[in-house]
Amino acid sequence: MAKAKIRYECTACGAEYPKWNGRCTACGAWNSIEEQLPAAVPTGSSGSKATVNATAQIRELAEIGTNEDIRYDTGIGELNRVLGGGLVKGSLVLLGGEPGIGKSTLLLQICQFLGESHSVLYVSGEESARQIKLRAQRLGVDTESLYLLTITDAEAICDTIAETEPDVVIVDSVQTLHINGMNSGAGSVPQVRECTNLLMHTAKAKEIPIFLVGHVTKEGSIAGPKVMEHIVDAVLIFEGDRYQSCRILRAVKNRFGSTNEIGVFEMSDCGLKEVENPSAMLLEGRPLGVSGTCVCCMMEGSRPILAEIQALVSKSTLSTPRRTATGFDYNRVYILLAVLEKRMGLFFGALDVYLNIVGGFRLDEPAGDLAVALALYSSLMDKPIGETVMAFGEVGLGGEIRAVSNATQRIQEAQRLGFTLCILPKQTLRTLQTQRYHIRLEGVSNLKEAFAVLQREANKG
Repeated sequence: MAKAKIRYECTACGAEYPKWNGRCTACGAWNSIEEQLPAAVPTGSSGSKATVNATAQIRELAEIGTNEDIRYDTGIGELNRVLGGGLVKGSLVLLGGEPGIGKSTLLLQICQFLGESHSVLYVSGEESARQIKLRAQRLGVDTESLYLLTITDAEAICDTIAETEPDVVIVDSVQTLHINGMNSGAGSVPQVRECTNLLMHTAKAKEIPIFLVGHVTKEGSIAGPKVMEHIVDAVLIFEGDRYQSCRILRAVKNRFGSTNEIGVFEMSDCGLKEVENPSAMLLEGRPLGVSGTCVCCMMEGSRPILAEIQALVSKSTLSTPRRTATGFDYNRVYILLAVLEKRMGLFFGALDVYLNIVGGFRLDEPAGDLAVALALYSSLMDKPIGETVMAFGEVGLGGEIRAVSNATQRIQEAQRLGFTLCILPKQTLRTLQTQRYHIRLEGVSNLKEAFAVLQREANKG
């Protein structure tokens, strides 16, 4: 019998090498290449691979019916929104997030609703059946159609799924599974990749949707090779601080829907609760009459969300002033500070600047530039911005305010929550002349005009 050939594989991206290297040339990771000893591949008596006749599996596109329901309602509207309308039959969904963020809690909660009309198989490689029972009692999950399986053999799990054919399968987690024929341990790159591939074939063959729970690395990415994310149909990420109540579910990849939608949850003693009005939750407890705060409306998919931006400018005791940004692009803060100094004559060179997006949200779109600039100006001048003032717009390097998209949805959301003034780009205001709003709109073309609007509002007060 020939000796198995030793190969080396990167644990970050899955790239293979004939010998060990200190740095992966594919992804650039250091000390990520490990030795992998593949198992011997069994062959037939002739030593050749068996051929498969796939002619009988060929089907015309017109023969494939779409009348039947191809999605399952999970019972949680925020999860349905992120999935694109529900759980698609035969799909493989990967759910990742930091420990304690609420991955297992969310999946166990949907079992209560799915169990009313479907059979659910919950496979756990991390917890015993008694532990899952205790957590189910705490969450109020008492459906009789929920079945537990606590093994880690991936082949046995797939055989059980094929024999019992449940409607929905949940696997927690993929890093605990293993295939006996492979020499590497559970959680290694080959095991994670092959176990995911095995579950994918089972889901497609039986048209059974499968949820996979995935661990994350120190950098926040899902542990395992990138090929695992290519195999699955959807990749969902749970974001948020484990010590705060707000949780955000975001789709990184979705073959059956948009990746722009997010789901907002609040962690409580009884599990995760949906937040149907994130704007009201984020603005709750907002300080009034304090300088350095401004409200901005950001778009998460088709949903407008009002978020509070807080800025603090103070005298620095260091030779190099400190710049800190939470929930906002760090490099973008430097650009806005340079624009304020060059175009508006404001001095931040010897001052510490701290910027924070309240509630754990992250503001990535350029529409938040104007609100950030107004918050920095308010903190520097120690002049509070009215609590009913909202602003959005992109700031250019010349200090000009550029138009942004989805202005109507942003204004309607601010109007619904009782805001009375909206500062927006003048180009955007021209496109809204035919519509009437119960909120005053102030169009500005540069930062100087935006600051003048704040000054007029302060004089009125």
